[in-house]
Amino acid sequence: MTASPVTTPPPGAVIPTQDLERIAPDDLRAAGIFDGCFACGKDVTDGLRIERTSTDGDAVHGHFHVGDKHQGAPGLAHGGLLATAMDEILGTAAWSLGRMAVTGRLETDYKIPVPVGATVHLKAWCTGVEGRKIYLRSEGRLNTPDGPVAVAAAALFIEVPAEHFTTER
Repeated sequence: MTASPVTTPPPGAVIPTQDLERIAPDDLRAAGIFDGCFACGKDVTDGLRIERTSTDGDAVHGHFHVGDKHQGAPGLAHGGLLATAMDEILGTAAWSLGRMAVTGRLETDYKIPVPVGATVHLKAWCTGVEGRKIYLRSEGRLNTPDGPVAVAAAALFIEVPAEHFTTER
């Protein structure tokens, strides 16, 4: 994927190490703030229920299953659903840097159709941080972690205070 100037980090931007233990402060995680999230929440019956599985210090990994209710064109995943999955794993990558952040810009490239019944394996990594700006890339591969790339994304996330994610905002 060729990222636009908006999602390309400036020269000299720092690339920190990622750690899944930092994806949310303990108080927010314990409060179940994210249980209703369409992409990752456990309480959303027809949501994506993305499972965050690992990090290798350079990228975060996860996956989800494309169900019947995720369909767009007959037999295929809806493109907006795939963009949602990219947004979620990119957000996980930003948070794995120890920074709570929201999407500022998301650029998505659809490479091949994703059939209903497939598992999409996600990977996201940071390409640079400058101030509150976090530059990220991701990919979704079909059925196995080394399968063909079905969707790719580049994004700019913006760091925000924890209150953004609570009712105290």
